[in-house]
Amino acid sequence: MRKGDIDLWAIERELKEDGKMLIAGVDEAGRGPLAGPVCAAACVLPFGLETEGLNDSKKLSEKQRERLYGIITEKAKAWAVGFASPEEIDEVNILNATYLAMNRAVEALGLEPDISIVDGNRSEGLRFSNITVVGGDGKSASVAAASIIAKVTRDRLMLSLAEKYPQYAFEKHKGYPTALHYERLREYGPCEIHRKSFLKKMH
Repeated sequence: MRKGDIDLWAIERELKEDGKMLIAGVDEAGRGPLAGPVCAAACVLPFGLETEGLNDSKKLSEKQRERLYGIITEKAKAWAVGFASPEEIDEVNILNATYLAMNRAVEALGLEPDISIVDGNRSEGLRFSNITVVGGDGKSASVAAASIIAKVTRDRLMLSLAEKYPQYAFEKHKGYPTALHYERLREYGPCEIHRKSFLKKMH
């Protein structure tokens, strides 16, 4: 599977040659929002799976992500998600909360990967064997799959929270710091799913 000239299985192939047979991709969604949890996903794909359009979730439309989510979750050997709550984000900071969510996702897989490919450049809070790859969601099929699962899962959760807290219009911005979100925050103040530590800079 190639994206332009990038072989999305190159990293996995190299790890397999090194004897790592069970490989998971790990990524998160929701580090930047002012509200809601951070969500991480772990995904073990059948090696070499061809999935048209597989890419970094941020580069896909919502419709493309939903389509790929269905294919990935059906064909994956294993997949799972983990969350860290707004309270945990406030308590331990967003980086450590992201580690919490990633640890929970990998632990929920039901199998132990030989190694995980983690999108990013830091992993000191992770309790599983891993390598980090900056921009991994555009370089590794496994990470791209995890990025789509994390994004779709979190977006769906924010849509359900929009029904509980209709005044904030979460269905439009998913908790991200948009002009509309700030406008509603100024009008109604924060609710229980807002990250209090993220609102300190708000004027």
